[in-house]
Amino acid sequence: MNSKTAIIIRREYLERVSKKSFIITTILMPVFMLALMALPALIAMFSESESRQILVIDKTGVIAPKLENTKTLTFSATDLTVDSARKVETADAVLVIPANTLSGEATMQMFSSGPSSMEVESEITNQVDNIVEQYKLKEYNIADLDNIIKSIHSDVKIQSLRNDEESSESSTMLSYMLGLGLTFFLYMALLLYGQMVMTSIIEEKNNRVLEIVVSSVRPTQLMLGKIVGIGLVAVTQIVIWGALLASMSAFVMPALIPADVTADIAALNAGTTSAESLSTDIEIVQALSVLGNVAYIIELFALLLAFLIGGFLFYAAIFAAIGSAVDNIQDASQLQSVVVIPIILGIILATTSISDPSSQLAVWSSFIPFTSPMVMMARIPFGIPAWEIAVSLVVLYASFLGAVWVAAKIYRVGIFMYGKKPSVKDLVHWINYK
Repeated sequence: MNSKTAIIIRREYLERVSKKSFIITTILMPVFMLALMALPALIAMFSESESRQILVIDKTGVIAPKLENTKTLTFSATDLTVDSARKVETADAVLVIPANTLSGEATMQMFSSGPSSMEVESEITNQVDNIVEQYKLKEYNIADLDNIIKSIHSDVKIQSLRNDEESSESSTMLSYMLGLGLTFFLYMALLLYGQMVMTSIIEEKNNRVLEIVVSSVRPTQLMLGKIVGIGLVAVTQIVIWGALLASMSAFVMPALIPADVTADIAALNAGTTSAESLSTDIEIVQALSVLGNVAYIIELFALLLAFLIGGFLFYAAIFAAIGSAVDNIQDASQLQSVVVIPIILGIILATTSISDPSSQLAVWSSFIPFTSPMVMMARIPFGIPAWEIAVSLVVLYASFLGAVWVAAKIYRVGIFMYGKKPSVKDLVHWINYK
């Protein structure tokens, strides 16, 4: 590598990693991710609905006595008319069950003193549906019907195994969550660091710093120095986060998992037990088994790093070309839709691919450089063939070389242009300059 390019890389890198914002975000991001994982449980804990008193006017004479009180709902049958019941101050709502409800095709009415709740309505309709179904079944006069229904109840589960030599464990739900999380992380990283390259070029162009720098460094070297320097900042953060998560997987998780669950994980990994004999749900055991596999975590972050570097280099070259062609952020925001739209398309295709990682759409969009980083990271947790990952990386890095060649053509002319936002025709003309 040219010594001048190395100087630029070192300057761009040290300028950013020495900032307090970089240190804070690097340390706090894993904490934030853990908090985000615990957030649904905390929301569920503190968002329980308040207790509601519901008067029930049952015109069937059958349903009201069978309604069961819950933590949030208390039912009280009444003979009052609707108008009289609505005036009862102790009641939060009045439920009117019409006489034809037992037919299974009726519309109940509920008069509430405040805003209605979907959770309350769902609980009531579920209970009434079950009561009506039980009533209609009893009309068949089948002896011991309740025990028959209990005896035919099934609880079939599925244990996911990858079709490799070791038949390794996998969790579809965990793979789904990992794919989604890695995809959105890559999406944010490509936009954040790519725009950082563009903004840096625009600022130095406005300050006329570039005119001084290019007197001793070729424009292409300057552009590559900025791209690589800022890219190393992203790599540094990924490596630190990967090391922290691998350490948590190796040391923190084993200390937090209960002994019986640890025994289930060990037995399932060793193949000495079946899903039915586990004390914990099979999906949870599989997920914890995967998260506790340090080698798998390191492999996942290594692939994330490979696609982040390739995707960043590819998109950063385009961002650099845009930054060199304009004088201000406002003009750049209009041109960068050329970059943002493919990244958003990658997110859309990635979320579709998570539902079916082996579909033709998922496979082919994994090889297109504009979408492959996001789509591949969505599919990798599901255990796709290694050759697909290899082909995707080769195409992505080869495309980077092509993008750099085009971007360098624009960059060498654009950094000296001021006062006019270039058109597409101008950009094509710059590319064709000898």
